[in-house]
Amino acid sequence: MRLLLQRVRHAQVQIADQTHASIGPGLLALVGIAPEDTSEDIQYLVGKMLRLRIFGDEEGRMNLSVQDIDGECLVVSQFTLMADTAKGNRPGYTKAAPPSIAEPLYQEFLAICREALPNRIHAGVFGADMQITLLNDGPVTIAMDSRSSISENPANPIISNRR
Repeated sequence: MRLLLQRVRHAQVQIADQTHASIGPGLLALVGIAPEDTSEDIQYLVGKMLRLRIFGDEEGRMNLSVQDIDGECLVVSQFTLMADTAKGNRPGYTKAAPPSIAEPLYQEFLAICREALPNRIHAGVFGADMQITLLNDGPVTIAMDSRSSISENPANPIISNRR
């Protein structure tokens, strides 16, 4: 599973020229799901996303998490994060999970986020044609891949209230 996080001042998703979801300060999270992804991948990345200290403290140091600042998250499924660009100029998407696998995992990702941050998680619509606008703050953009991260640090706690 791949996660692309952008620290934002605000972000919104529009579908058919209608605002579907919007947030103030927080994170825009684009989620790419592979066929072999499991609940372990989800829990690992949700935990990292919510605890990642990329917001400024009173001294301007990136020392606070989205939880610490009472920020919001806008979570959008993004199969193109799984693009394979190794051959030719047309990306291949065979590394992306088919909708029958990806949608339940995306919904599980949202459910775990919403349990951890009630009323502060907003989402796009799986499979919809969406337009996303955002004001990237910093800019700060962080990419994560659960497969390499979990294998490098298997003892890392998945989700905790520790910051």
